[in-house]
Amino acid sequence: MQRRTGPLAQLRRGHEELVLGLLRRNEPMSRGELMRHSGLSRTTLYDIVGALQASGAIVTAAQDSGQRGRGRPAETLTLNPDAGHAIGIDFARRATHVVVVNVAHEVVGQATEPHNADVAWDERVELAERLVSDLAEGTLRLGALSAVGVGVVGPVGDLGEQRRLEEVPRLLRKRFGVPVLLDNNTRLAALAESIWGAAAGEQNVLYLRLSHGVGGGLVVGGALHRGAHGLSGEFGHITVDPLGAQCGCGGTGCLETVASVRAVLDAYHEAGGRATDISGLVNSGDTAAQDVLRSAGTQVGNVLAALCNAVGPGVIVIGGELSEAGQDLFDPMKQALDANIMPISRNKVSLRRATLGDVGGALGGIALVLHESPLLSNYPAEPDAEEAT
Repeated sequence: MQRRTGPLAQLRRGHEELVLGLLRRNEPMSRGELMRHSGLSRTTLYDIVGALQASGAIVTAAQDSGQRGRGRPAETLTLNPDAGHAIGIDFARRATHVVVVNVAHEVVGQATEPHNADVAWDERVELAERLVSDLAEGTLRLGALSAVGVGVVGPVGDLGEQRRLEEVPRLLRKRFGVPVLLDNNTRLAALAESIWGAAAGEQNVLYLRLSHGVGGGLVVGGALHRGAHGLSGEFGHITVDPLGAQCGCGGTGCLETVASVRAVLDAYHEAGGRATDISGLVNSGDTAAQDVLRSAGTQVGNVLAALCNAVGPGVIVIGGELSEAGQDLFDPMKQALDANIMPISRNKVSLRRATLGDVGGALGGIALVLHESPLLSNYPAEPDAEEAT
């Protein structure tokens, strides 16, 4: 299906997604069943089904001879797993993550490859293409694909940021030949955790990723929240120490200056620690590691309490490399959260660790492309499409 614009085209695309969604959940289905469950008129339903068959997205299901009764059995339809792939890519600071799924939402594969933070965009895109090709075993099919969903670091709403990132969709369109949907990778990870991960099925979720950067995302009333200019979720730039270190955003004493991977390792080394990564720090078991994690966890908990008082989530999900620290980080985080959240809310918020790992942002890109989750009901069908593509 090719992406179209305009009210009538958007309505038709909505009808296509409705039919595909029904088949994903209930296949095989007859046209009559699809008509009853979709609420579409016979004429509209048959038109949509015909177009989807022509594109190869759906096919006629094989008849079970053992189920036949009198008369001609009703023809049933099913998704065609060979019709095409959907791609999600997360260009993180120091790694590229990709996920490939087929039309039936079956994960074909996922892959991650680390790299230096200063790798040029053309090299990152080339890496992503290679990873996708390897996962699809050289048989990548984009016939039923409407777009590639891509997560990138930093704000994706401000015009200046769009100019900085305009090379990304251009390079990806050249490689894959389809439109590119671009969004903040941490917000996409929040989307994925709220669909398939630790907060699946929850209506009000606060997601915080503690990685080389610190950011997050909000699901409010069952919908992913982008903000007026696509700048929601920049929790890492909430000030926790007005006299603290300079932050890359231009501020001072932001949460990112005390709870990012680099900040925690720097504090650990200043205290005499010798581990060179978070895994080593966690496994060292020394006092310096415990003290640094306690301090970072407390600062995070204080920020979470303020956010909870403002937004009122039912679930908090913590992801990113720093979450590997386990209870040494989570215990002081929970203590600070409980100490500063409104007492009436104290027992109504569940603190959970993310479950989707490094590919959460790429999975969120898949969800953005398919655009069928209720979490995206208030979300632009093509976030920043005019600027980003």
